[in-house]
Amino acid sequence: MSQTQPQAKVMTAGQGIVDTLIGNGVDTVFGIPGAHTYKLFDAFYERRDEIRVIGSRHEQGAAYMAYGYAKSSGRIGAYTCVPGPGVLNTAAALSTGYSGNAPVICVTSEIPSAEIGRGHGILHELPDQLATLRTLTKFAGRIDHPTEAPRVVAEAIRQMISGRTRPVAVECPWDTLGIQALAYREARSVAMPPPQPDPDAIDRAARLIASAANPMIMLGSGAIEAGAEIEALARLLQAPVTSHRSGRGIVADDTPYGLPFHAAYRLWPKTDLLIAIGTRMELQYLRWRKLPDGLKIVRIDIDPAEMIRRPVDVGIVTDAKAGTNALIDALTPRVFKRASRAAEFAEVKAAARREAERVQPQLAYLDAIRDVLPRDGFLVEEICQVGFTARFAFPVYAPRLFVTCGYQDNLGFGFMSALGVKVAHPDRAVVSINGDGGLMFGIQELATAVQHGINLVAIVFNNRSFGNVLRDQTNNFGGRFIGSSLVNPDFVKLAESFGAIGYRATTAAELKTTLARALADQAPVLIEVPGEPGAEVSPWPFIHP
Repeated sequence: MSQTQPQAKVMTAGQGIVDTLIGNGVDTVFGIPGAHTYKLFDAFYERRDEIRVIGSRHEQGAAYMAYGYAKSSGRIGAYTCVPGPGVLNTAAALSTGYSGNAPVICVTSEIPSAEIGRGHGILHELPDQLATLRTLTKFAGRIDHPTEAPRVVAEAIRQMISGRTRPVAVECPWDTLGIQALAYREARSVAMPPPQPDPDAIDRAARLIASAANPMIMLGSGAIEAGAEIEALARLLQAPVTSHRSGRGIVADDTPYGLPFHAAYRLWPKTDLLIAIGTRMELQYLRWRKLPDGLKIVRIDIDPAEMIRRPVDVGIVTDAKAGTNALIDALTPRVFKRASRAAEFAEVKAAARREAERVQPQLAYLDAIRDVLPRDGFLVEEICQVGFTARFAFPVYAPRLFVTCGYQDNLGFGFMSALGVKVAHPDRAVVSINGDGGLMFGIQELATAVQHGINLVAIVFNNRSFGNVLRDQTNNFGGRFIGSSLVNPDFVKLAESFGAIGYRATTAAELKTTLARALADQAPVLIEVPGEPGAEVSPWPFIHP
């Protein structure tokens, strides 16, 4: 439990919420004020030297910005919205945070306390908002009195950061937000310690691993804090390390052991043991599908529920760092020095790259971006042809630098999330890649970027279509096109109308030059890259081989 300080203060519920957020290191909140949250925003105003409020143009934008902030930094991403339609407008982003294991907190209001659940049709009423929030979060709680505000917020944060990180939500009725009471302030929330690795499970896992001839290590976002330990384990075993989305960069792609998943797939048929660390194994079960005969699986995951979701030979319930260190300790006396496979892995990566060369023009554009983006710069993907290709063909050199939407794969998340990434990292390069369809989900937030000086560089690959839909209607429905073609604005003029800088690049070489210029501009920039509908080579054979 979070520890309470013996300090009390007369405060409103809104002040208690803000005080507890600040006490837990929250320095930024995204959102739009409304009648139900006026008292909360007034409390933010009182503490404006300690917490920054970034007003978005849509509640969904605020929630995605909080997601991008959290996903890229590991810090709490906070947003606020009005109840009812405001909460529902953020549901897609909350579900993205849930799938992406992001520390996001939603702070919202409710209708007046005496009206909750009575169905009188009060402004912004939902049948059961708290129940709705509980389907989208790890924890959702209501503040019924100002004395509860610090405790409920602190408990939400404790739940968020303990075990498997996931979003949480707090609601406070409209009338309660402004009521004063003597309330005890809460100390900073402390995460519950992770379970220690079970020695018997570690021993059984070590025996299996030591006897394996061709082990592979698979990573997800649960492994994000254990990169050095996992690389040491890979070196000990001479095992390749791969990931699908959120695990990218934990072991860098330019180390001998870090393999993009289309390269790792070449080693999959001969793999006899999989060490899955902080991952749902979506890659193996839903994309590669066929498991090698006799494959043994060792899992390390802090979420015990993962051990029953897929068959497992040995399950170790702990965090990635502790579990990997325990495995290394147990394996070191069992594993003799193995011959280096660095040359083998390098050739596998080179062969996979040669095969992927046909995925054009996406690969050329990604190469141009990689050439310009600093090593510690962020790339925020999107549900588009270049975004899909980036999952296996864009080199990533550190954790969190490839910002993804997890298994939700929800169109339109990228640009809005990238704004949050840039807010969290104002001094580092952030590039957002978008299709024309996805960008238009949140283009209004370009106004937010201009207003708040969020100097994001966004690229829109404009093929005037929902590319995947167009391809499927071509290949699977005999060219019976419906709903897949798009009429778009002039994106350069649109950017300029918002007060941003607009550029157009028609080739990969032009994109490289233009992106370098855009990153130097220190302003919100939108770069349009025009293309033709259906002209991209499909990346899906590499994602679903």
